[in-house]
Order: sequence, then C-alpha cells, then structure tokens
Amino acid sequence: MHDQDDLFGTPEALAPKPEREKRPKAETTPERSTAPRKGSLQAALWSDELIALGKALPDTVRLGTSSWSYPGWEGMVWQNAPSEQTLAKKGLEIYAQHPLLRTVSIDRSFYRPLSASDFARYAAQVPAGFRFMVKAPSLLSDALVRSEDGRGKEPNAAFLSPELAVQEFIAPALEGLGQTLGALVFQLNPLPWHMLDRLPAVIEQLHTMLAALPALRPHAPDGVIAVEVRDPQWLAPDMLPLFADALRSAGATYCLGLHAKMPPLAEQLALLRRLWPGPLVCRWNLHPIHGPYGYAEAEKLYGPYDRIHHPEPALHAELARLIRTFSAHGQNAYVAISNHAEGCAPLSVQSLAREIVHPSPPEG
Repeated sequence: MHDQDDLFGTPEALAPKPEREKRPKAETTPERSTAPRKGSLQAALWSDELIALGKALPDTVRLGTSSWSYPGWEGMVWQNAPSEQTLAKKGLEIYAQHPLLRTVSIDRSFYRPLSASDFARYAAQVPAGFRFMVKAPSLLSDALVRSEDGRGKEPNAAFLSPELAVQEFIAPALEGLGQTLGALVFQLNPLPWHMLDRLPAVIEQLHTMLAALPALRPHAPDGVIAVEVRDPQWLAPDMLPLFADALRSAGATYCLGLHAKMPPLAEQLALLRRLWPGPLVCRWNLHPIHGPYGYAEAEKLYGPYDRIHHPEPALHAELARLIRTFSAHGQNAYVAISNHAEGCAPLSVQSLAREIVHPSPPEG
C-alpha cells in the first residue's frame, strides 16, 4: 500500500477483470415484459449493460438502495407496478435478483426495533452473496425523544445505551441475518446544542457503547458496525482525532454520510484515512439542492422516483474513485443510495456502477 494521501487521492486500479465493451452513457432502462402474468410480481428484463456491469463489479463492492417498496421502479426492478404494500412484503426477493443490487438499507428499523424473526424473513429472500445494511433504532441513536412532527421534547435516557443496543439491535440482527449481515449503522441524529458543547463527553459515551457490543465476525464474516453523524462538529480538527480513536479502538468504522447537513465527501476523507485499513460504508441520503431539512421537498418533487432529476456526475466520479481504492486493497464497500439523492435510486446505482467499471477521463 502507498501513502494514505495517495490512497485516497490516486486510487489503485481494480483487480484485473475480462475486458468488456464500454457502453454509451445513456440511462438504459431494461425492456419490459410484453406479457406478465396478471397480478404477479416479476423481475424486470435486464439490459445487456446491466448484466455486463454486474459481472464486472468486484465481489467486494455492494451497491444498493434505501428500502425497496417503490412502484415507480417499474421496468427497472420489477416488470409491472404493484402496490407499495405488495412490494414491502414480496419485493425484496425480486430486488435481490437485480444484477447490480447486492445490498439494501433496512430503514424501517430506525422507527421501531425489529425482531430476529423479522430479520430472518429478509435473509431468506436473498442470495448468499447479498449483504444487508441496517439502521439502528432511533431509541438508541437519537439524544432526544421526539414528537410526531420531529421536534425534540425531552432527553432520551436510552441514548447510546450499551444494554439496549445489544438487546434491541445487535443480537436480533445477528441471529436473524447471520452471514447476510453487512453493516449495522448507528445514525446519530443532530445533537442539541448543550451536547455539542460537550462533544468529547458524547464521544466517550459512544465509545463505551461500541466497546460493549459483541463481535460480529464470528457469526457474520463481513459484518461491521458503522457510525453516521449529522453534525459537522464531529469532524472539526479538535474532535476528529477523538472520534476516530473511539471508533477504531472499538472495532467500528465511520459511515460516510452524503447529506446537506455534512461537509462534502472530500472533507470527510480525513476520518477515513485515520481508520484505514477497513471497509467503506456510505449512505447517500439527500441532494444538497434541497437543504438540510428538504426530505419533504425532495419527496414531492421526485415521486414516483422513476427518473433522475438532479444528476451529480462529479460526485459519482468522486465516490467511484473511492470505491475502487477500497476494492483494490481487498476491502468491502457498502453503498446505499436514496431516491432523494438524485430522484431514482436504481438509476443512481447504475450510473455509479458504470463509473466504477468504466471511469470517465479526468477533466482538462
């Protein structure tokens, strides 16, 4: 391995793969079936490009979306357009057949803890190489108890509780997902100001919780604990070393959060350098055009999530370079993209996969 600045600045090439024809960069949508069975849920017919990209992607690179129950993905993931309810129950098995979708972020676990049997039902629907990303319940990751409109009402006594983290999240996920467990993500919601003012104490509290969690790899060889934050203060020059030490000493990593509340990707790399070597975990949540609180605006504009509205080619190139670096050094990469990132998560995944396999020439 070369110098770490070189590692994240000039990535190593991917491991050699058979040469494949470079396809045009049009947003290719698979041809739909001419006669799907009425009322049935069937996989879309994949284009040659998707199949080729899937074969060319390294096995350690797992791209996917945040959840899967979107009828607007008709022709991209499913042949027909079933209801959200049908997709929530039966769509995962179809989703996991897609040539590029090798992970998915289970986000419903953020709103209430899931049981081992819930996780086991998910694991039974995917192939052996599939890996899940799972969000920790807000019960553990939000410093405030919130009202239905999202406003903080009072301090959350369960915030970063080691006992509850094991009981309500880690143990059920390990038991239910087994070897399909990929990244368990604690997304720490924005902290109230009085906690940001004593952030070193919060970092120590985080370390105490992380250090108490059971090891994942005896049961899930690709498993990793990751922490995502929504306050840029965690990455400030005086806080970043403390944050990095808390993660590294507990065997956890940082989840790269692409969100308007956080600095751009390049400004988050200093933390990843301090945690090297290790896996890459990334969640691309929300296009910055909507601002830090723009989920409702993005949902209104982008629904039904069937096309790209705000393409981010520069970010695709930047993220693809990072993924190639991790892959070239034998590290796993887990990337989940939301519909709110560009408007259509499967097409965002396709664009990112294309950039990983066939990098665009540098500008200038």
